[in-house]
Amino acid sequence: MRTALTIAGSDPSGGAGIQADLKTFAAHGVYGMAALTALTAQNTKAVTGIFDVDPDFVARQIDTIGDDVPIHAAKTGMLSSAAIIRAVAEAIARNGIETLVVDPVMVATSGDRLLAPEAEEVVTTVLLPLATVATPNADEAAVLAGFAVDGLDAAKEAARTIAGLGPGAVLVKGGHRDDGNEAKDVLFDGEAIHEISLPRLETTSTHGTGCTLSAAIAANLALGRPMREAVERAKGYVHRAMASAPGLGGGHGPLRHDVDPDGG
Repeated sequence: MRTALTIAGSDPSGGAGIQADLKTFAAHGVYGMAALTALTAQNTKAVTGIFDVDPDFVARQIDTIGDDVPIHAAKTGMLSSAAIIRAVAEAIARNGIETLVVDPVMVATSGDRLLAPEAEEVVTTVLLPLATVATPNADEAAVLAGFAVDGLDAAKEAARTIAGLGPGAVLVKGGHRDDGNEAKDVLFDGEAIHEISLPRLETTSTHGTGCTLSAAIAANLALGRPMREAVERAKGYVHRAMASAPGLGGGHGPLRHDVDPDGG
């Protein structure tokens, strides 16, 4: 059985973080594992508290898994300090994890920066070079590329620029950009630019979309699918999960993670 490891924070409301990732892995028929980087207190309306796990213990979780079970793919999510980012990067290299999806959680949907400048630098110089694919949203891509990503042409330029930092491929997510009726993502696979587009959904059920997308990409890569197919399938899965969301909570609600990844 193929396996995938999520290295991320916990969302007790179940919509994001390792909870969303494990549900996504299961939906794809991949055996899911998790190394916790932080505990959060959150729901669909707000994050009310964050408790970071000690960096050495984060690394110990990864090492202990890697000592016993093959890790066919891994993804990173919330890594809230430079020390945790370094510990994770070292553990990934030490355990020979060759397929890695990096979701660089750096900027909140509100536009607020989530990482200190020194932590952003470690993401850029230490973590991204290990990535098979990085999946920044438009705001995070702007931080990494060093210029505003306010349209499709800028997203294409940013994808190429970020690839120069080391990842094998870059997916610049367009869900927060204003591209009309289409939600357009830009994938640079190391050789060519691909536009991946689906109709934009008017919904408030968007909690954990970034976590779910990166987990779905990791699952598809673990199953041996090529990069473009993995990204296209993952985007379709998230689109269906949003369209059939259960409507829970009073804020930005969770997705329905048990939808068929094949679209049936």
